[in-house]
Amino acid sequence: MPVLNRAELSRTGVIFVALLFVMCATAALAREFRAADTQPEDYPTVQALRYMGALIAERTGGRHEIKVFHSRQLGEEKETIEQTRAGAIDLNRTNVALIGNFVPAMNVLAMPFLFRSIEHMQKVLDGPIGSEILGSFEPYGFVGLAFYDSGARSIYNAVHPVKSVADLKGLRIRVQQSELMSEMIRSLGAEPVELPYGQVLTGLANHLIDGAENNWPSFVTTDHYKYAGYLALTEHTMSPEVLVVSLKAWRSLSADDQTIFREAAQHSSRFMREKWRDLEEQSQRKAEDAGVTIVRNVDRKPFEDAMAAIYAKAGRNPAAAALIERIRKVE
Repeated sequence: MPVLNRAELSRTGVIFVALLFVMCATAALAREFRAADTQPEDYPTVQALRYMGALIAERTGGRHEIKVFHSRQLGEEKETIEQTRAGAIDLNRTNVALIGNFVPAMNVLAMPFLFRSIEHMQKVLDGPIGSEILGSFEPYGFVGLAFYDSGARSIYNAVHPVKSVADLKGLRIRVQQSELMSEMIRSLGAEPVELPYGQVLTGLANHLIDGAENNWPSFVTTDHYKYAGYLALTEHTMSPEVLVVSLKAWRSLSADDQTIFREAAQHSSRFMREKWRDLEEQSQRKAEDAGVTIVRNVDRKPFEDAMAAIYAKAGRNPAAAALIERIRKVE
């Protein structure tokens, strides 16, 4: 058995300590990131987050993983946004209307009747404007990674068909916990009731509210359609979902890992769109089969005209006014 002299022992000790340091540093850099989503486990946004996590695990050799907490396990969206901002939650999928309470540009994307169609919205978000908006999050404690589709939101209720603005008068309509959404419903003559997403079904079942507004999948997957049998295709907003990461979690990543996260998020966005289209079609068929009365020939112009005060208020902010104008010019 060879005998090492003092110099060799010293060199061996240095190498061992160096290797131990590298191993510890690598272990310290490895992380499990917590992601929040209020939607159920099989919802397209939850599937997209898991898809993103699989890409990140593969591309980091298993150093980083994402654990998705779906079905409001970490709280309602308003609470999870605040926790993400504080760094207690790492990633969050949320609707732009709610995060607009923190990030001003998001309020523009939530403006009623801003987008002419889903195709128009996607062209805006996939282009320079979308990139600029995602880049505007950092001063508010977030980093914007990607947009997810959320379809068009329409109004449904349990009282009667809505064919005109007059039909909304006096109805108690649930809205997201957003000042902009409350103003929109108030402008249409209805009474806005701000409720967390998870409380809407109880509100409908117990007649605490007359109706709500949301997209096809949310109307059906939550069983709202069982208590609100009249849906009017007002398609008043086409606001997307947005995926953000807390600034604290983002700064813990190396530059290379940040690139991996961004690219994986963009891939998950495309993956989500495919799943979303399928679920929209399934949800619409399920509502029709259940006997929901669908008002398709809504004259949207009076609804749009009712938004004049909201746009006048937004226009007093030069940045918001300029962004609205740029979005409307996209062909």
